Amino acid sequence: MDSRTVLVLLWMLLLCTSTGIKLDGNGYVDVTIAISSRVPQDNTLIDKIKDMVTEGSIHLHQAMDKKVYFKEATILVPPTWNSKEFTKARAESYEKAKIIIDNANRAYGDEPYTHQYGECGAEAQYIHFTPNFLRDDKLIKTYGSRGKVLVHEWAHLRWGVYDEYSETKPFYHSNGRIEATRCSKNIEGQFYDESNRPCHTDPQTLLPTNGCKFFPNKYQNTDSSIMFLPSLDSVSTFCRESEHNYEAPNLQNKKCGKATWTVIFEDSVDKDALRSLKPLLSSPPAPSFKVVQRMHRVVCLVLDVSGSMQGSRILRLQQASTHFLQNIIEDQASVGIVTFSSDASTLSPLTTIDDSTREKLVKLLPKVADGGTYICKGLNLGLEVLKKDNGDVIGDEIIFLTDGEASDDINSCVPAAIESGAIIHTIALGNKADEALRKMAAKTGGKFITASDDILSNQLLNGFSSLTIPTGNQTKDPVQIDSVGIKTSDWFNGTILVDQTIGTKTSFTITYEKSLPDISIQSPSGSTYKQVQMRHDEAAKTVTLKVPGTAEPGDWKYSIQTTISQSLTITATSQAARADVPPIVLKAHMNQQFSDGTKPMIVFAEVSQNYKPVIKAEVWAYLESESGSAQELQLLDNGAGADTFKDDGIYSRYFTQIKKGRSSLKVRVKNQDGLARFTFQKSGGAPYVPGYVVNGVVEMNPPKPPVSEESLEVGRFTRTATGESFEVAFTGSTPPNFPPNRITDLSAEIQEDSVLLNWTAPGEDLDYGTAKSYEIRWSFDLKVLRFNFSNAHIFNTAAISPQEAGSVEQHSFNPNITIQNGTTIFFAVQSEDKENVKSEISNIAQASKMLPGPKPTEMPEIDLKLMFIAISVCLATVVIIGIIAITTWALSRRKLSGS
Repeated sequence: MDSRTVLVLLWMLLLCTSTGIKLDGNGYVDVTIAISSRVPQDNTLIDKIKDMVTEGSIHLHQAMDKKVYFKEATILVPPTWNSKEFTKARAESYEKAKIIIDNANRAYGDEPYTHQYGECGAEAQYIHFTPNFLRDDKLIKTYGSRGKVLVHEWAHLRWGVYDEYSETKPFYHSNGRIEATRCSKNIEGQFYDESNRPCHTDPQTLLPTNGCKFFPNKYQNTDSSIMFLPSLDSVSTFCRESEHNYEAPNLQNKKCGKATWTVIFEDSVDKDALRSLKPLLSSPPAPSFKVVQRMHRVVCLVLDVSGSMQGSRILRLQQASTHFLQNIIEDQASVGIVTFSSDASTLSPLTTIDDSTREKLVKLLPKVADGGTYICKGLNLGLEVLKKDNGDVIGDEIIFLTDGEASDDINSCVPAAIESGAIIHTIALGNKADEALRKMAAKTGGKFITASDDILSNQLLNGFSSLTIPTGNQTKDPVQIDSVGIKTSDWFNGTILVDQTIGTKTSFTITYEKSLPDISIQSPSGSTYKQVQMRHDEAAKTVTLKVPGTAEPGDWKYSIQTTISQSLTITATSQAARADVPPIVLKAHMNQQFSDGTKPMIVFAEVSQNYKPVIKAEVWAYLESESGSAQELQLLDNGAGADTFKDDGIYSRYFTQIKKGRSSLKVRVKNQDGLARFTFQKSGGAPYVPGYVVNGVVEMNPPKPPVSEESLEVGRFTRTATGESFEVAFTGSTPPNFPPNRITDLSAEIQEDSVLLNWTAPGEDLDYGTAKSYEIRWSFDLKVLRFNFSNAHIFNTAAISPQEAGSVEQHSFNPNITIQNGTTIFFAVQSEDKENVKSEISNIAQASKMLPGPKPTEMPEIDLKLMFIAISVCLATVVIIGIIAITTWALSRRKLSGS
């Protein structure tokens, strides 16, 4: 690495300008709260947001031992809202906001929740509040103050902790007692059903029957925990190790296996800062707010036309840019074009997009390449073009494409470009594009895309397709239906499925390498579109069919015939068929944009429609390195390995076969066999409290509105999506050897004097391959397994050979003891690979032996007021008897002394 590169990397790392939440001293800054464009204008929402964050800052400060608070927040309002008080947004966007205000997710209603599917300690995706939650003060009674609810969700979002309550397992056995799932166990309350009557006991489980709820006492003598019930007035902090309830069958124990406080200070993104920060000596200042707005897009294409772009690269640049201008950039946006090599030129000033200007801009795209790669000349001219509309570049976008290392000193221009306020998307074509591109995108809120020289992968065109700025209304965003390619000297045939949720602005883009093939596309009803009905750009070797009106749902057949050997691709995009029905969408990303090999990389793909998860679909990831080598990886939604929750529409997998350098990510989902379903599964949320016990009397809260839980058919569909590219730089010549993944779904069931254990098999390396062996231990004491695993009792597993990763393991064991009624036993598993590297200890499963009773039993129905009177009478009687006894004794003593 030369001195210039070292210098560049140093200033990149030291620059304070960046996107995303961070700590500035003791205060959190760059907190973006984005209101969806689906929300009608209501300026009181802005005040409600400010009130929530201001109150939340006080609670956060108290909960975290006075170490942190909310210092600065930015509220992004929709482009349709009108006010002279809104300033221009910089890098803020709805897509990257960590707190969103949008219409309700049907699974949650107005209940706040955090979209969280990473490992314990990993940052979550976003917090979702509804406008009604912010406006309706009646919800404060059932969920708690908005500020404290924000802190509950913030802990999910920022620190990757999980809930300490459980809607699926609200009760459990502990030492012969029935306990409510909670932390800490110092929180007291009573069990009642929805009719405010004492609960029944299930004769099979000896636990309260369905419908039984835990009603906490309104006034408590404990201050934890916010992750259990933030609505309690006394609750003000998080559970720590000294009070953590390890037995509770909640997600915090299942996913993390440790106290919330421990995760925050040992595993979260802020762990180092939090350990070093000193508490504030006084109350924190109130947060400061900015209210910003992003109007129509202003974009400048800055395109490399240096000598290394000659041949297929300049052609692919034309094809990708043509697709972007024809099908991706929205009407009323402004677009300019700049090229650079040894010098820079403006091919087009900012031009408002409509049907006629799209054609004009396409014709202006560069066709020849020559000269050096002077990045600064192109970057500086691009910024000048952006300034022409209003004198600044704040919130404007540059799409910067290059294939080579800089011929000039980028230290003279890139820092200023970052500070300018423009969003800079960078596209690296080939394996020699400058290393500064990824960091420049990251610092400005842009996207980083790589593309190899493999024409068939269509990476460059797909990368341009991903450069959108969503506002929260998915009916206006383009979706990519499919993108495939082939090298042939004959026929290229296939079908593209237009499903019921899309159809407007449908386009088919065909690219060819050498000579124009014969193309025809047939609609589901049999209408055929011939080449004369398509737009042909001879210079870009691109043919486009824009289907008028709304495309018919069903299979569209394409037939492409060539008489010479050449590469052909077809890409289909569309938008929502109806303005009131969002389409099925696919989002893809890695858990890290840069990896040094010490932390496993995970591929995520989310399939949904208007927050409804799509489950049971077939999802594949394609990861292609800059050298052109590609790997396929099937993503799973099975709740094991890298996947946090089963059937939540998040498909994931560890990526173990990592290669040095930069790689692109493309994901394809299909439901050709019709097995996919919508689901309304929840995986957390601010806890709803059915009521409180006050002086022995239950005070009911308003009932929680019902939410849909039915599973609905999806219908056939396909989607493709391009995620941001990523970079890997590990030491040595081979990838690191990871242990088997931690088992997180271990379950146990006692069957007479044996126990049946179930779990999903891990792999040799995380969730890839086959582990070598299992070590399975048990104990009557959960903490023995948690803190002294090797001291617990061990099962003989010599006869068990682990199955391939993802397989269901089910084994029965005999602990060689007589399991008495009322006994609770705890179990855990540790895997080992062929290198004798051991996994983390699994979640701790528990099972209790409870002999069934003859019929459901009801806890005695006691009038608490009468009970109080009876106890008072008993106490008074005891006092009177005591007084009489003492008086009698005193009189007898006096008589004795007198005699």
